[in-house]
Amino acid sequence: MDKKFHLIIFGCQMNHSDAERLSSVLKNLGYQETKSEDEADLICILACSVRQAAVDRIHGKLHNWQLAKEKKPLITILAGCVLPEDQKKLEHKFDIFIDIKNLDNLAEAIQKIKPEEKLALPEFFDIAPSYYSKYRAHVPIMTGCNKFCTYCAVPHTRGREVSRPSQDIIKEVQELLNKNYKEIILLGQNVNSYGLDKENEIKFPELLDKIAKLDNNFWLKFLTSHPYDMSDDLIKTMADNKNINNYLHLPVQSGSDSMLKKMNRHYKIADYKKLIKKIKNKIPDITISTDLIVGFSGETEQEFKDTVKLFNELKYNMAYISQYSERSGTTAAKLYPDDIDKKTKKQRWQIINKLLIKYSLEFKKKLINQEREVLIDVVKPNKAIGKLSNYITTHVIGDQPLEIGKIYKIKITKALDWGLEGELTND
Repeated sequence: MDKKFHLIIFGCQMNHSDAERLSSVLKNLGYQETKSEDEADLICILACSVRQAAVDRIHGKLHNWQLAKEKKPLITILAGCVLPEDQKKLEHKFDIFIDIKNLDNLAEAIQKIKPEEKLALPEFFDIAPSYYSKYRAHVPIMTGCNKFCTYCAVPHTRGREVSRPSQDIIKEVQELLNKNYKEIILLGQNVNSYGLDKENEIKFPELLDKIAKLDNNFWLKFLTSHPYDMSDDLIKTMADNKNINNYLHLPVQSGSDSMLKKMNRHYKIADYKKLIKKIKNKIPDITISTDLIVGFSGETEQEFKDTVKLFNELKYNMAYISQYSERSGTTAAKLYPDDIDKKTKKQRWQIINKLLIKYSLEFKKKLINQEREVLIDVVKPNKAIGKLSNYITTHVIGDQPLEIGKIYKIKITKALDWGLEGELTND
């Protein structure tokens, strides 16, 4: 009988990228993937300790799995981004806990449960991913983070920065392009720091430039950059290569200098605004998205108003807004009380979200009558659905036979709250 595995993925795109390597490992171990938990002989969660809600969802599933184990052999695995405090609470409820960096040890871990399994695996970055998409790929270039923002779990779950060899990254991207992939997204907690941990490694602007020049017929993006070390060389590289999308995710987290200091962000708002101005001068039509935290420890009404002021000034059309949730083991949890009540956090989130909706619609209206490229994800009768290079969801109206995974030129015809509508051009 075929062995089947089921993956549950929480958190950011890094976890989704890790899942592609985990999937490949499990297939090498003789398992086939299933979308059904009930069919699975092995269930693995790629957890995310960044948000308490994701941890709570894990607890919600554990009872059902215990019941399932009474009926059939079931292996449960915990992996992903897991804080030590969460690991202590959860790992004894799973058959296997594995640090994602040590994925090459999974075969040995399964063998302890099933001694009959005699298998070995390569090291983590040498594991060939089992890509979920045939036209869009997330390629990890590093793991870990050295910034130690006080609220953040990542340095405590993934450790210090470790850069992947550039020749391996370039090789993986080239192989993807040979298979006609149309969108490549380079991943790291802070890609700006790529190569700084190794003496003889190229730095991120050069890596980005080398990848951009592999082919002219694909989109190239990267996530995520930290404002502190966003260099002039990186901005120039983006401006000089047309296939590097004019999109940048540059988290600010707060509009208040006092909050930024407490968060250990290493810059002031004046520095951030100066950087934004420099980027827009070099790349005028760039889309800049951001992350914001409301309700961080001790955030006063004035400090929140500073965030509102910054949002109004920069008019973000894309932003990921979170209500602060204390993560045990982080510096903030040790030093600062989580003292802003839930009602206030929610109210502040709603205020920022209303601004986001307003500026997002204003931005999209400016795109009307412009010609843009769209990468198609879904084809339906009389329309296709895809995304522009700046991630805006776009419906291409018409009965033309468009193909999933291909890039088309369209003319934007309508702006809506959820996205855009457009029609195919004659080009």
